[in-house]
Amino acid sequence: MTSTKMTHTAPPEVDAGRWPDVATAHGSRVRAAVARALFTRGVARLPLLVRFPGGRLLGGGSSGAPVMVLHRPRSFFRRFGASGLIGFGEAYLAGDWDCADLTGLLTVFAAHAADLVPPWLQWMRSLAGPRPPAEVQQTREGARRNIGHHYDLSNELFALFLDETMTYSSALWATDAGGTPVAADHLLAEAQRRKIDRLLDRAGVGPGCRLLEVGTGWGELAVRAARRGAEVTTVTISREQHAYAARRVAQAGLAGQVSVQLRDYRDIEGTFDAICSCEMIEAVGERYWDEYFAALDAHLAPGGRIGLQTITMSHDRMLATRHTYTWIQKYIFPGGLLPSVTAIENSLASATRLRITGHEDFGAHYAGTLRIWRDRFCARAGEAARLGFDEVFQRMWTFYLAYSEAGFRSGYIGVSQLTLARI
Repeated sequence: MTSTKMTHTAPPEVDAGRWPDVATAHGSRVRAAVARALFTRGVARLPLLVRFPGGRLLGGGSSGAPVMVLHRPRSFFRRFGASGLIGFGEAYLAGDWDCADLTGLLTVFAAHAADLVPPWLQWMRSLAGPRPPAEVQQTREGARRNIGHHYDLSNELFALFLDETMTYSSALWATDAGGTPVAADHLLAEAQRRKIDRLLDRAGVGPGCRLLEVGTGWGELAVRAARRGAEVTTVTISREQHAYAARRVAQAGLAGQVSVQLRDYRDIEGTFDAICSCEMIEAVGERYWDEYFAALDAHLAPGGRIGLQTITMSHDRMLATRHTYTWIQKYIFPGGLLPSVTAIENSLASATRLRITGHEDFGAHYAGTLRIWRDRFCARAGEAARLGFDEVFQRMWTFYLAYSEAGFRSGYIGVSQLTLARI
C-alpha cells in the first residue's frame, strides 16, 4: 500500500500514582515481538487499516475503513504483549494509538474476535492468562467495594451523559417499518421510560402491587412504579445512588409509597407480588448467581412474576471467558460477569422454582443508546474536567462506551428482558 503522512497528537498527561499501568509500558522485548507478529498477521485480512509513524499502512480495509493510528508502536506492542487486550486498552488510555472512528474499529475487532488469535494461543491464554484478583469476589464487602468503584464515582459525572430519567441501562426505541431502532438524542428519555414500562408490565405491576426492585439505579423505575399505584421497596448498595434516589422520591411526593434502602440483595426482608431487576445480575458474579435467584424466589409471593433485564453473551463464549481478567473488569466493572441465557436457565433450575416464561432480545437498541451516551459525554469533556476527571479518565470512559457499543453492534453481546415465574 502507498504511504501517507499522519498527524501526531500529544499523548495525555498521566498521573503515575493514579494510573500506574498506563504511565509505564511494561513487558519484554520477546513478548512484544511475538505480539507484533500476531497483530500484523491478524489485521492483514480485517476490514480496517493500521497506520504506523511514517505512513506505512497495514490491514485489509479499503477507503473509508476505520484507521487505527499507531503513535508509539514500541510502547503499544510492549503493552499488548504483556497483557493482551488489557494492554490494548491501556495503550489507548496512554495515547499510544488513536482512531477517529473508535467504535467502528472496535466493532471490526469484536466481530472477528474468534479469528484474531490462533486456537493454540487461545488455549494457552485460557491456562496462563491473568485471573480476576481475589478481592473483587462479590462477597457482601467485595460487592460494596466493587459497586462503589463505578456507581459512586459522581452523580454529576453520570448526569453529563444520561437523560433526565438518569437511567443507566439499555433504552427501548421505537422502530421503523423494517424493525430498525430509531435512536435519537431527543428521544432518549421517552425510550428509557418505554423500557421501564415494558419491564413493569412483565412483572405485572399495577395498583396495590407490592414491588421489590433489586438495584435502584437513580430511582426512575421506583418512581414510575409508584405512579402506577404500587408500593415499592427498592434496594441498592451504592451510597451515591441511595441518597439521590431517596431525594428524588421525596421530591416527587412519593415517600409514603417508596422505601429506598441501602441493603444487599442477600439481606432483603418480606414478600412481594412482583420483582424487577434491571441490569444488576451482571454485577452479581457467577459464584453467586444461584444465591441471587434463590433470594428472588424466596421473596416472590405465590402467583407473582419477575421482570429481569440483563446483558448477555452466548453460552460458549461465556464458558470460554468466564475466568479471564478483562480490561472492563480492571477499569470499569470489577467482579462482573455477563451471563448467558442458558446459564440463567441452569441457575434457575438448580436453585429455584422459577423458569423463564417470556423472552425479548434487543441488542441493537443498546448500540443506539451507547452511541448517544458517548456523543453526550464527549461533547461535555470540559465539564468532566471541572468535576476532576482527568484526560486519562476521559479516554478510559470514551473507550468503555465505544467498546460496549461495538460489542452490541457486532452481536458479540446482547441484552434481553426476561419474565420469570413459577410453572
